[in-house]
Amino acid sequence: MKNTYAISSALNLEQFNTIVRNNKNITFTDSVWEKVNKSYDFLKVFANEKLIYGINTGFGPMAQYKIEQEDQITLQINLIKSHASGLGKALNNLECKAAFLARLLIFMQGKSGVHPSLPELMIQLWNAEAVPVIYEHGGVGASGDLVQLAHIALGLLGEGKFYVNGEIKEAKEVFKQHNLKPLQIYIREGLALMNGTSCMTGIAALNVYNAKKLIDWAITTGVWINELMDTYDDHFSLALNQVKKHKGQMEVAKEMSEIAVSSKWLKSRKKELYDREVKEKVITEKVQEYYSLRCIPQIIGPVIDTLSYTEKIVEQELNSVSDNPIIDADAAMIYHGGNFHGDYISLEMDKLKIAITKVSMLWDRQLNYLLNPNLNKKFPPFLNTGVLGLEFGLQGMQYPAVSNVAENQMLSNPMYIHSIPNNNDNQDIVSMGSNAALITKRVIQNTFESLSIYLLALCKASQIKGNTEKFSNKIQEAITFIQAYLPDEKHEFAPFEKMQKLVGKLQ
Repeated sequence: MKNTYAISSALNLEQFNTIVRNNKNITFTDSVWEKVNKSYDFLKVFANEKLIYGINTGFGPMAQYKIEQEDQITLQINLIKSHASGLGKALNNLECKAAFLARLLIFMQGKSGVHPSLPELMIQLWNAEAVPVIYEHGGVGASGDLVQLAHIALGLLGEGKFYVNGEIKEAKEVFKQHNLKPLQIYIREGLALMNGTSCMTGIAALNVYNAKKLIDWAITTGVWINELMDTYDDHFSLALNQVKKHKGQMEVAKEMSEIAVSSKWLKSRKKELYDREVKEKVITEKVQEYYSLRCIPQIIGPVIDTLSYTEKIVEQELNSVSDNPIIDADAAMIYHGGNFHGDYISLEMDKLKIAITKVSMLWDRQLNYLLNPNLNKKFPPFLNTGVLGLEFGLQGMQYPAVSNVAENQMLSNPMYIHSIPNNNDNQDIVSMGSNAALITKRVIQNTFESLSIYLLALCKASQIKGNTEKFSNKIQEAITFIQAYLPDEKHEFAPFEKMQKLVGKLQ
């Protein structure tokens, strides 16, 4: 039996990811439902007396047209069906779940005036592991994710397609299987479902989670390659890094030092260089390493600081109300504005993809260092322990890593500033937030692929170096984990099969 997560207040991103990724059932406390009921009860009375956008008016540039009461339900249905126009690939099951839950969380804040049957239906579908299929292309992120969220709304009407336990099925089949009735429109459920940043925010929350995994590996691999090269340990010492007053840099140095404390490969500069007299004019040992080995705290530090701020903003957006208009039952007022605008998410996703691209660039340089004997002066070309010329080692595996990094560099151009007016210029400046989140997802995916190749190279180099018990404890654990995915030296199978499995395992 699945665990049930009772939601009573704001979720942090860790809680959100736990619910989305672990297929947890959800419920909401009575105090949350009271706000939902109060919001709807207020709107039901207020809407009979006042002119309110999207209830008794048209939408966007057609808001000047008044809609008669007998047509107001049809108005909501027409809005949903006209905007369910997404193209491109379907988002994956996890992304659709994240968008669906993010939308539900908004309704439970009691600022949307929806009938309680809407969130009730969403909860029933969620607990049945059924969420509507959303498509990649269509959102410009100004009135929010109108097109993507229209596909959620279409699914709730009993049309379109659903993911059920990860498989795509027809909506009618899903509703019949679970004995559910499609959504009934009461006042503004169509517009409430579609106005907002829930799709971009859900994907952004997943991106932050995956980016944190990459950063953890960036710190671990930073120690690993330094151990392989028998470097001095002072470049990631706290003494050196704390004189530069950046939190992220000091955090990286601290974590690297904690991993390295059990290493028997790393050298103490004081013990091995300062405590002995150097007489030779040409020093044979390396006094300082290449930047990709020596400057890891300075490179990963700003990435951590960026990610930390991005996590804060995405979490705030997740717990915000991005509907329009906002129904304030306590103040007995309805406010019109632009909370659906996605600039916060768009800008943070652009920043995050730039930061993760830099991580992929660091790994590319470290990988190249390991594969090139002219640089490392320690390992055979391409870590090839077979017959040179006849066999190839990891030569073929470097190409996809380089290809991915090049694509990341191209994708890191900002989406945030690519506003194109549309909707009869009503939406004259837009965020492109969903595009930004989806491109960041691709950069992160590319970087996981590059990481898998780099980890295999590190593991192979460690086997060549030998005495793996001298590596720090965490690196020994990594070697044990990675070595099962190393390609066969005799190429009895193509390496991509195990590499793809490793990518999935890392994620």
